[in-house]
Amino acid sequence: MKFIKSLSTAAAIAALMVAAPASAKNFKIAVGDSGGSSQEATGIGFVNALEELSGGKHTGTLFLNGQLGSEQDTVNDAAIGTLDMSLLAINNITPFSPSVGVFTLPYVILSLEDAETLTNGPIGQELTENTINDAGVRIVAWTYTGFRVLTNSKKPVKSVADLKGLVIRVPKNEIMIDTYKAWGISPTPMAWSETFAGLQTKVVDGQDNPYTTINAMKFYEVQKYVTNIRYIFSIEPLIISEQVFQELSAEDQAIVLEAGKAATAASATFLREKEAEIKQILLENGMEISDPENNEEEFITLATEAVWPKFYDSIGGIEKMNAVLTAIGRDPVSE
Repeated sequence: MKFIKSLSTAAAIAALMVAAPASAKNFKIAVGDSGGSSQEATGIGFVNALEELSGGKHTGTLFLNGQLGSEQDTVNDAAIGTLDMSLLAINNITPFSPSVGVFTLPYVILSLEDAETLTNGPIGQELTENTINDAGVRIVAWTYTGFRVLTNSKKPVKSVADLKGLVIRVPKNEIMIDTYKAWGISPTPMAWSETFAGLQTKVVDGQDNPYTTINAMKFYEVQKYVTNIRYIFSIEPLIISEQVFQELSAEDQAIVLEAGKAATAASATFLREKEAEIKQILLENGMEISDPENNEEEFITLATEAVWPKFYDSIGGIEKMNAVLTAIGRDPVSE
C-alpha cells in the first residue's frame, strides 16, 4: 500500500502482526463541530489512515455537530468506555486534566509552527500521559484550528474599551473566563451546543472561535463583526478511551497511534490550505474583519499579567510554563 510504505514505523507495525487477527472494529467518534471544520478534516484523516493501515479491517464513523452530547460529556463517556473516541477543543479536557490548560493560556502559542512543535514533542507526550492518568483518555491526534478570533453582532471591536457593553459567550473554562475578566467584562459560559441559538436569539452578542469553525458553523448568519485577536491558538485533540485502547491488540494499538499521526499532519495541511479561502467566504457573506489597535498590545499585557500567574500551579508549576516557552524559543518568566 502506498500510504503504509511512506510511514517510518511500518516495519514496526508489521512486526506486531499476529496470526489470528482481532475482530474488526468501527470506532464511534464524537465530533463537536460541523462538516467543513478542522475537526472534521482531522477525523477524516484518521479514518482514512486507520482503514489503510489495517488493510480495511478497522474503520470509524464521525458523529458531527455534537450529536453524541457536549464535548465535556464525551470526555466522561470515553473515560468509562461507553464512547470510543471524541474530537474536541482542548479547553474541554482541561477540567479533567488541568495541565493541558497550558495550551489555553492566552498568548502562549503564537503560530501554527509553535503548536506543531509543542504537540509533536516532549510537551505533547507529557500532556498525553497526564490525560491518561487524570481523565482515563489518551490523546492520539491533534487538530490545529487556528487563532480564536472574536465575533459579535453589535459593533467593531478594536480596543479593550470596545468590549464594554458586549455579552460574550465562552466555554466553561476558567482560563478563558479569567482572560475576559482581565479585559474588563464578565463573559457568559455556555455549552457549545447552545452557542448558535444563543447568538441567534441575542442572549449573547458574540463569541470567539477560529475562522474555520466560524465558517463551518455558519456564524456569519448571526454575527457581523470579526476582530483578529490572537489570544488562543485553538488545539483540538482526538482522544480515545483508555479502556477501549487497552482492549486492542498490540498491533491495533500501533495502528491507531500511527493513524493519529497521519490525522495530525492532515489537520496542519487543511489549515494552511484553507484559512485564507475561508476568510474570503466570510467577507462574501457580509462579515467585516478588523485588527486590534497597536498590534494587540493592550489585550496581550492585561491577559498575560493577570492570567498566567494564576494558573502556574494547575499546569504543573512555573517550570512547566518555562519549558513550554523555551521549546518555542521564547524567554522564560520569573515569579
